[in-house]
Amino acid sequence: MRRADRLFLIIHALRGRRTALPARHLADTLGVSLRTVYRDVADLQLSGVPIEGEAGVGYVLRKGSDIPPLMFTAEELESLVVGTRFVRAFAGEKLAAGAQAALLKIEAVLPPELRERAARTRIYAPIWRDAGRVAFAAMIDRLNGAISDSQVLCLDYADEAGRTSTREVEPLCLAFWGGKWTLGTWCRLREGFRNFRPDRIADCRTTGERFAPRPGRDLDAYLEAMRGYYEGMD
Repeated sequence: MRRADRLFLIIHALRGRRTALPARHLADTLGVSLRTVYRDVADLQLSGVPIEGEAGVGYVLRKGSDIPPLMFTAEELESLVVGTRFVRAFAGEKLAAGAQAALLKIEAVLPPELRERAARTRIYAPIWRDAGRVAFAAMIDRLNGAISDSQVLCLDYADEAGRTSTREVEPLCLAFWGGKWTLGTWCRLREGFRNFRPDRIADCRTTGERFAPRPGRDLDAYLEAMRGYYEGMD
């Protein structure tokens, strides 16, 4: 977790409290050592954040220094919790970590009744961490990074019939279809839009080339082509 995120969470863990929060509780919540908590709190105090208390006793925000809670309804919060669980279960590790960190920040500034409502939601997305799942999550992270950086990829791919090919593609987006991911691309071999399933990619390499969006072969054109394709199947 980034230091800036820790400092944010420490401040909001203290908001609205009438009794001191032990440093050990903060350390366990943030997944860091007591020494790190002591140092972070000292830095916050030096920067002017009105935290009172000391190591071995606990910390509170000075009276009158509370921060207004975020204005989420119970339904909005439950949607965020469920969305985070699905990202953790089905996306890459980087996206999952980002979603979890975002949820921690949101929950840190919620009033107790909404925080308890979030914990009670009964919609789950079980997380499996076998070797295959770990490798697949790493592939999703790699593809997502290539999309963000507009990196041309070289894919070793096997289609549904097991036929193998090597494709040079411009990755445009990742789509989750309620069970399977697809990578939407402009395929340079076929000179057209093609979808590739990440679970059928044997190897994925960056070529060192970056591509720029071009009319007719960018994300907007891809989405329009897919819309036309699936509407034509009705």
